[in-house]
Order: sequence, then structure tokens, then C-alpha cells
Amino acid sequence: KYAATKMATNQNNSPLNNKNPEPLILSYLVHKGYKQTEAIYSGLKAWIEQSLDKFKDELQRVLWPIFVNSYLELVLKGFPDQATDFFNAYQSDHVIHVKELNTMRVITQPYHVHENEFAQNFRSRKYLVKMCKTSYEIFLDFLQVDNNSSFLLRLVNQYLNIEVKAGGFGVSHTDIGAPIYSSYELDEYNKQEVQLGYMQMDPELREELERELREQDGIRQRQIEEANQVRANENQMNEMEPIPSLQQEFLNKLKREQSSDAPDRMSIPLPSYKGADVLSHVEMVKDLTLRAELDPSSTLPSICFYTFFNTYDSLNCLSISEDTTLIAGGFSDSYVKIYSLKREKLRGLRGLINPAEMKTVSDLENAKERVGSDCKKLLGHSGPVFGLSFSPDNKYIISCSEDRTARLWSIDSYTNLVCYRGHNSPVWDVDFSPLGLYFVTASHDRTARLWSCDHIYPLRIFAGHISDVDTVKFHPNSKYVITGSSDKSARMWDIQGGSCVRLFSGHTGGISCLSISDDGRLMASAGEDKSIMLWDLGTGKLLKKMLGHKSTVYSLDFSKESSILVSGSADGTVRIWDVKKSMSDNLNEDEHYSSKARMDIDENRSPVTKHKSITETKDLIKTLPTKQTPIYKIQFTRKNLCLAAGAYMPTEEELKGNNEQKNT
Repeated sequence: KYAATKMATNQNNSPLNNKNPEPLILSYLVHKGYKQTEAIYSGLKAWIEQSLDKFKDELQRVLWPIFVNSYLELVLKGFPDQATDFFNAYQSDHVIHVKELNTMRVITQPYHVHENEFAQNFRSRKYLVKMCKTSYEIFLDFLQVDNNSSFLLRLVNQYLNIEVKAGGFGVSHTDIGAPIYSSYELDEYNKQEVQLGYMQMDPELREELERELREQDGIRQRQIEEANQVRANENQMNEMEPIPSLQQEFLNKLKREQSSDAPDRMSIPLPSYKGADVLSHVEMVKDLTLRAELDPSSTLPSICFYTFFNTYDSLNCLSISEDTTLIAGGFSDSYVKIYSLKREKLRGLRGLINPAEMKTVSDLENAKERVGSDCKKLLGHSGPVFGLSFSPDNKYIISCSEDRTARLWSIDSYTNLVCYRGHNSPVWDVDFSPLGLYFVTASHDRTARLWSCDHIYPLRIFAGHISDVDTVKFHPNSKYVITGSSDKSARMWDIQGGSCVRLFSGHTGGISCLSISDDGRLMASAGEDKSIMLWDLGTGKLLKKMLGHKSTVYSLDFSKESSILVSGSADGTVRIWDVKKSMSDNLNEDEHYSSKARMDIDENRSPVTKHKSITETKDLIKTLPTKQTPIYKIQFTRKNLCLAAGAYMPTEEELKGNNEQKNT
């Protein structure tokens, strides 16, 4: 009895059980816990840095989850100051995780760990790390030899899912940034059935279009006969060459678009066709007869570049109309500016009109300005404009803004028609459906939303990303929407059910742009990690990774036959890539990289500024530099002409010179 009483007394007097321990003992425990965590992390880091270069890349992948969980362990133990010291000491090791670091920075109390979604994601799910067998065995040897590895062993066992891949070094690029699914789970997830074929044309529209094309062929044939008769009368021997049949070109197009996985047209409600739809399709067929056939080995695209000057770093986004007659820019000053690419004056309305009185096209023309202006400014947003998209018929443009709204504008009158509210945070991007009527938005609230122009509320909410949805793109058949996020993943959504049918993981930074090939089979994604990844939408698998850019990639687009990909970046270059080349070999890093780094030498620069560039992959065909212009927009026309645009960024010397001129 006396012994039990003495034991209880000793336990109550223990510093560990005392609610108010001596400050000296508490300080010792805090210091010991921090020093152990720091010693284990720094020891692991030093060991990896001393490893062979060929294994170092794979071994470094364990540092990020160990760093995060070590920090969270210190916070949970009630050592906020020591956790902050640890964070500040080693955050520079993980610069590719800038947004995650900003989230970690505010997690300073135990209850933050339990409430923060990022922290719970790491604590409740094992972070997936893929290694080749050799790298895995080397890592295991380190854990067994290290004298202080009990803490590290616990972190690895509890919070890491190390997947050993068969094959040689560097067999996978989809190993970072997805602590949700294992490779097997991801493959199973991406086996959901999808329909990637072309949407079939409305039978009535097709019949009307064929009739119109026959009439156009007849008119064109008569014009050739008349021209040849004039030549004969003037004794000119050579006759005009026959021109391609529009009707035959259209039938060839329909034949190319036939596929067994085409979605049912009735699955997506669409309005009845109009006369303007027939005319727009006729123009599209005419463009097909004039299309340049591009080939990576022989025929590269011509690129027309548009430069915006004196934007003072306020231009956020650009969009070019499908018929290449208009270009629009979204600015931080809350407005949209539209310019004509045909050097024609843009005519808006002279004043307010009564829509009931506008019964014919001539009525609308009479209500417009007689002279017009070089550009039109669209006012309505109350925050910076971050995204723009023209409708396929070039009659409307949709914009999105920090003010959490999207707005539909008329190109005929340059007025705001509808304001769409629904997002809870700034809206970063917007895209019109290729079939018109529908558009989709991407937001800071981690959702994308599907809208119809004739409804002010969203039809679908696509939720699943764990960070901002930064970019969004419709699939060419309009049955799917693809989103790119700051969580370093892209997702493909079925607009009928709102469910995610594909998950693409592999980037080491946020995804800022997407592009889907015209046949709907391939997708390219790019962003903050400066790499471009090519995906097979049918299987959800990565086909290859393309390297060469030195800064964030802002825009991508496929050529019309999907053999060439063009990219634009903040590094001020347009780069042309071979889509088909080394599609399998590029996934192997031994084949992936060039034998030595290239030297980029700008003839306009002095030898002092020459620098070694990022290693380029073999599928980079050509690099086209601008003087000092980040590329905001890349787009192929229907004739396979490539259009690019950006805002000129003056150097510090130029800015200084301009300020001196103003002062004088």
C-alpha cells in the first residue's frame, strides 16, 4: 500500500505529468525535440546530396513529404517557435511547392493541423513516391544504418507510400504531387469509358449545308468558265486551274470524323440551327480547301505575332476570334479592350436602343456609329479581368474577373448582355463550347462551373481539385470539360453527370494552360514547372514530357492535323514541338535528355550575358525568340496559320529613359 502511494506521488510529481513543469525542463524537452527533428532531416538531405547523380533525383522525392510531416509533428507537439525555425531553415529546399509553403506558414497551432485541409491530406493519406528498385534498396540501406532512424522510420512507414517500378532509372514522371492514388488505383480510375469521337452534325443542318455547298460549287465553276473565256478571247493560252469542290471537301471531312466512340447528339441539349450557322459552316469548308498541310520534318507553320505596347504590366489575358478578325485583352483596370485585326473601324451603338425595334440587320446597322473607332472598351467588371473567350460564331465574347462574375458581351453592339454570378471567389479562366451556347469557368474557390448563355445560374459544378482551378478547356466534341489546377493535376469531367472520368497527375507545379488536339485524342498541359506533358485522353496515360522553356508556359495549341504543338511562355519564346517524335522514348530519362546542355547565344547580347539553358528534349523543332515579350496567347487558325500575341515588357533602362523624358 505504501509502495503504491509512493509510486502515485512520484508520477504526479513527474515533469511530464505536471501541468506546470519547471521552465528549465520544458525548455530542455523543446530543444531536444527540435534538435532531433532538425538532425534527422538535415542528415537525410546531406546523404541524398552525396548520392550518385543518377539516383539523386528519385531519392530527393522523399524530402518533401518528410519535411511537411516533420513540421506538422513539431506543431502538434506544441513547439510553434521551433516549427517556424525548422520551416525557415529548410523551405528553400522546396521552391517548386511555393503555394503549399504559403499554406504551411500559417499552420502554427495544433488545432490548425486538425482544421487545415492541406495538413489533413498529408496526415490521413500516404504520399506516393515512385522509385526504381536500385534507388529503393539504397534508401532502405540508409534507414537501417542510420543510428537516429527510428523517428524517420516511423514517418516513412506512416506517411509514405513508396512504389517500386519495374525497369530502369527514371521510368516514371507521374510520381510527384499526387498523395491520393497509387499507380494501380490511378490506372483503374482512368479506365472509365469515355467517348472522344466527333459530335455528329444535325441531319437537317447537314442537308441544308450540302445544298448550299452545291450552289457555291456551281457559282465558282461558272466564274472559272467565264474567266477562261476571257483569256481565250485575249489569246492567252493558259487556263485557270480547277478549284477543289467544296461539297467533296465537306464529305471528306465527314469521312475523317467518323468513329465508333462518337457521343450521341441528343445527349447534349442544343438549339436548332439558324441560317447564320449554315453560312459559318460554308466559310469553314472554304478554309479547309486553303489549309496548309504541316509536317514536322518539312513544313513548319508560319507565325504571325501581335505585340501590345504601353500596357504597364496591366494586361492579364488575350483571346483571338475564330475568324481571326478580332483580338481582345483583359486588363487589371477592370475593362476589356477589343481591337480589329483587319484594320477596320469598330462601330458600336450611338445610344440606347429598343430591342423590339431591331427587326432586321439594317435596323441594327442604322443604329450604329457611322465612323467607329480603332478599339472598343467594354466596361462592367469591378475587378481585374483574368479570362476571355470568343463564341464560335464570333458574335459574343465572355469575360471573367476578380469580382467573382462572368459577363457576356455582344460583338454587334459592344454592350454587356448578361452577368453570371455563382462563384465564391475570383474567376481565373473561361472557355466557350465549340458548339456555342455553353461556357465553363474556373475559379479560386476550387471549382469549375458549366453555364448556358440563356441561364444566369450554373448547370453543373465540377468539384474535386484541392486548390485553385486555374485553367479550363472544352473537349472538341463538347461532351467533356478539362480543368488544370494549382494542385498540379488536371481532370476531365463529363458534363452530363458532372463526374470526373480522368485524372492526370505528374506536374511539379501548377497547371496554367491546356490544349486538346482537333481529333480529341491528345491533350497537352503545361505551367509553372516549365514542362509540357502530352497525354492520351483515352487511357489517361502520359505519352511524353517535353522540356525547353525557361519560365512558366502560358499558352499551347495543336495544329489542325495534330502533328505539331506550339507553345508560348513567360521566357519570351514561341517553341514548335514534334508531337509524334519519340513518343515512347521520351519517358525514359536516359533517352530524354540531350547529351549536353545547349548554349543559347543571342546575337544581340554581349558575351557576358551568355548562359547555359535548360536541357531540351529531342522533340523541340524550333525556338523563336521575341525581343522582350512574354507570350500570352497561341492559336492556330483553320488554315493552319499560327497566331501569337503578348505584351512588350520594357527593360529597366527603357523605363528609366521614359521617366527622364517625362521629367524634362
